[in-house]
Amino acid sequence: MEGGGGGEEKHTIVNVEMVETESITPEEERTQEVQVEPKKKPFIRLDSLEQEASRVSGMSNATKAMSIASVLQLAFQSIGVVYGDIGTSPLYVFSSTFSDRIPTQIDVIGALSLIIYSLTLFPLIKYVFIVLLANDSGDGGTFAMYSLICRHSKVSAIPNAQTDHMDLSAYKLKIPNKNLKRAEKIKEAIERSPFAKTCLLSVALLGTCMVIGDGILTPCISVLSAVGGVKKIDDKLTTDSVMMISVAILVVLFSIQRFGTDKVGYTFAPAILLWYLFVGSIGIFNFIHHDSSVIKAFNPAYIFRYFSGNPKEAWISLGGVVLCMTGTEAMFADLGHFSVRSIQIAFTGLVYPCLICAYVGQAAYLSKFPSDVGDAFYKSTPNRVYWPMFVIAVLASVIASQAMISATFAIVKQSMALGCFPRVRVIHTSHKHEGQVYIPEINFLLMVACVLVTASFKETTNIGNAYGIAVVAVMLVTSSLLILIMLMIWQTNILLIALFALVFVSSELVYFSSVLYKFTKGGYLPLSFAAVLFFVMYVWHYVQTKRYAFEVEQKVSTHYLSSLGTDLGITRVPGVGLLYTELTHGVPAIFSHFLTNLPAVHSVLVLVSVKYLPVNKVPAEERFLLRRVGPKDYKMYRCIARYGYRDRRVGNEEFENLLMEHLKQFIRMESWENNCEDEALGVDEEDEIQFLERSRSAGVVYLLGHSEVRATKDSCLVKRWVVNYVYDFLRRNFRQGFVDLQIPNKNLLQVGMNYTI
Repeated sequence: MEGGGGGEEKHTIVNVEMVETESITPEEERTQEVQVEPKKKPFIRLDSLEQEASRVSGMSNATKAMSIASVLQLAFQSIGVVYGDIGTSPLYVFSSTFSDRIPTQIDVIGALSLIIYSLTLFPLIKYVFIVLLANDSGDGGTFAMYSLICRHSKVSAIPNAQTDHMDLSAYKLKIPNKNLKRAEKIKEAIERSPFAKTCLLSVALLGTCMVIGDGILTPCISVLSAVGGVKKIDDKLTTDSVMMISVAILVVLFSIQRFGTDKVGYTFAPAILLWYLFVGSIGIFNFIHHDSSVIKAFNPAYIFRYFSGNPKEAWISLGGVVLCMTGTEAMFADLGHFSVRSIQIAFTGLVYPCLICAYVGQAAYLSKFPSDVGDAFYKSTPNRVYWPMFVIAVLASVIASQAMISATFAIVKQSMALGCFPRVRVIHTSHKHEGQVYIPEINFLLMVACVLVTASFKETTNIGNAYGIAVVAVMLVTSSLLILIMLMIWQTNILLIALFALVFVSSELVYFSSVLYKFTKGGYLPLSFAAVLFFVMYVWHYVQTKRYAFEVEQKVSTHYLSSLGTDLGITRVPGVGLLYTELTHGVPAIFSHFLTNLPAVHSVLVLVSVKYLPVNKVPAEERFLLRRVGPKDYKMYRCIARYGYRDRRVGNEEFENLLMEHLKQFIRMESWENNCEDEALGVDEEDEIQFLERSRSAGVVYLLGHSEVRATKDSCLVKRWVVNYVYDFLRRNFRQGFVDLQIPNKNLLQVGMNYTI
């Protein structure tokens, strides 16, 4: 994160990236104004990170062009990772739609018409052709949308102001017009309102929590539905037996996640491809063999006839119809694992037509045998292909869970990078595709939650009720953020935005009202999961924000630093000290704490600030921003290491090598600039570089503050409980900072410090 005033620092830009700015005192601003003079040289000397942000070169929303072979390869992988969930919906949609009644032929055709147009409107039109375009440089999901909004406006709780966005592709070629003026007014209104900022963050957190809840429920309902088909062969098989088999399959599923999306995708894709071909072919067979008149369902008039017959029952049945769209959010949340084009090709070329055929075939069967609605999928399967279908159904149900599990990993990593989730271990599982990650702690928690839900509910009916709430809630959150992106970033015509809200948001609200009707019949489950996760994420983000504010307030003054003298007032010992801080301006309070508690400090001291920016990836050549702190005699530098939320953190040895190389480059550039300005200076940068190399050969030590966060004594009871107990519990039971930074214990030195917020 960032901190306070710039003081007497001066720096030369090596490479630049968008960074967040901090509050700077008037005195420090005057100091900076003295330093910032017009230059005729090619090197820029600016102390305002806000101005440096305008020179970003690596933040274009345009993704690199991929070859056709690569796109098709990713499209094939996406079948096994993204589309397993929505592909297994035919297992339980009709049984959930008519869970408590036997449908008439008009009911079947009406429900089929609802299913057809739900699949067409939401997964196909809304997600494939609209939502996927709202990606953050190729990354998708709720937090990617929130990050995109934060990058274009000052809505983050921790300041991330940028004065010039003209180098961003989203702002290129924008000319003054009424849409641009409208976007500016909306942006300014949100930036001025703390309530609006809090609401925006809360919506993003809620969407994240619902996606994670979706990741818990998907494996449960998919596996139970598939395994339950064995009852057609053995009626004596009890519900408990089906539950135990399902639990065993779930444990195996979560055990293989460590192999990564890349390997899992290649392994699962053939099975899911076979599944789609099977359900599509059987659907066509049933359509021809039983009742081809169900083709009338493509006429939307049958939806109105369905509702006019029994409005209340039709409205209640929407809670089952909505399950045909389960896994839709995975297309967007898993986008970072693949690409927009690959997702679009796989859905339009295979998934959508096969699903339509499957539902049409089941409807054709049910129009002749409506009493079989409780097990429409297996009852409509011809006996000759039952066993192959059963085996593939079990495989597909296992694979279906992969979509939301992968999405959960991706969205947790995004949340953590943006300061909204406790630290967890993130393992990058593919060198070819950087967005593919595995998080052991989250995988274990998901497995435990899935086993508990499956063992408790045992049947799919109540899980289906819970599932519907999670699915529609995520859709509503995505629609809300998308409308804001349309208004502020895309600057879409207001009539098109109104049409989007009228068609999609209003329909989602109708679906949501239906699934809430079954709140007491399992619908409370995802909301309970979401409430717990939301509380954890909000507490973590709240305290991190307050910690940041405390560091800004307690930063060391420039007067204090200049009063220490050339040796900083203490003994300088050989070696390089890397002092980690969240501040990007000024000297952190932990520095004076070190001077108070330690008799010496290293001959070279680098203030390192690791920053995650509201972008998905920072180019390697723009990783470091370097500057000097204080006079040259201090041998103090600042290094701001910038990362996007999809970047993988390099190890300590590689980090040291990169840092030293960039420091040498910085010293040479600074000396060259000074000599060009004033030949009388005659600074010999090689002496400083040799001193740096000798210091490094003496050893590198990482200096960290071990902070204890406590609420002030005059805080209210709730705040004291949240900060002193809840946050402290999270901090102690998740990964510590030095582990997350990959710092070896033998090179680590920590000094305790109390934060009062």
